[in-house]
Amino acid sequence: MIAFIRYSVPDARAEEFVEAATSILGTLAAQNGYLRGHLGRSADEPDLWAIVSEWEGAGFYRRALSAARMDMYPLMTLMINEPSAFEIVVTA
Repeated sequence: MIAFIRYSVPDARAEEFVEAATSILGTLAAQNGYLRGHLGRSADEPDLWAIVSEWEGAGFYRRALSAARMDMYPLMTLMINEPSAFEIVVTA
């Protein structure tokens, strides 16, 4: 499964955000079921960022979110509230 956590980050907070998001990715990477992850920034809307990760299954991802919640807490005000877990249906 893949997970997308999107954030709206003002330019003035971008450097701080990258540091915190890197820490989140490190915490997620240490969890069971983690396959890979990325931090990305929109090429069209520079205030839009995403932490994208791939997991062996939704259960692994949900448990990892619990483990990472303290790292994620400072960025909660920047997080876009929307579903984040997606089942992979087709791989090309």
